[in-house]
Amino acid sequence: MKIALLEDEPYQARLIKTLLEMSGHHCDHFSTGEEFLDSVDGDSYGLFILDWELPGISGIGVLQRIRQQYCWQTPVLFTTTRDDKEDIVTALEMGADDYMVKPVDPKEMLARITAMARRYSSAAIDVQQLALGAFVIDVRERTITSAGKLVNLTSKEFDLAVCFFNEIGHILSRESLLETVWGINADITTRTIDTHVSRLRKKLGLAPENGWQLESIYHHGYRLTRRIASDQ
Repeated sequence: MKIALLEDEPYQARLIKTLLEMSGHHCDHFSTGEEFLDSVDGDSYGLFILDWELPGISGIGVLQRIRQQYCWQTPVLFTTTRDDKEDIVTALEMGADDYMVKPVDPKEMLARITAMARRYSSAAIDVQQLALGAFVIDVRERTITSAGKLVNLTSKEFDLAVCFFNEIGHILSRESLLETVWGINADITTRTIDTHVSRLRKKLGLAPENGWQLESIYHHGYRLTRRIASDQ
């Protein structure tokens, strides 16, 4: 896999780059957020590894541009000395796919990278394109269109949508969604999933008047249902 590493500490950068390349990956290293954003093309990399504490643009600032300005869906692994739960929540809600606190364990990092690659390559459904009413879900391109118009979704929002559309009528717990989409322990917080579901519901218009309902099931999780029998 081709990986872009954003890390300003030379020793950490050499350590991670060597680890990745010894494991068969190609790693390009960048020391500043500005250099990263000027040099990287989101379509050319399978993974971004971002450090939070950087001179100039911080890692979280780079993440914000990746997701909101450039709309890149490339998976992001955050590495940082910050271990406060609020910081972890912030990074995940901004669009990070996983989060590791330094010093990182080499075996754990490789395991997480492998798991992320597996989730993105297989997605959550087996078909490459799924049509449901006005929605067309393209797994290969990781896009969703509604009535022919592209819906601007973050990487996590797309993965959540795939989970729901693949399990129409079934209750999905917050814990299972966090594990499936983020690949992390659900003990971190359920606020993350609630925030993403709320945004997804709004962006896709998953409301009864549109023939869908994405509802919260008290103490259980969420369920997506069709409100009409025929496509509109």
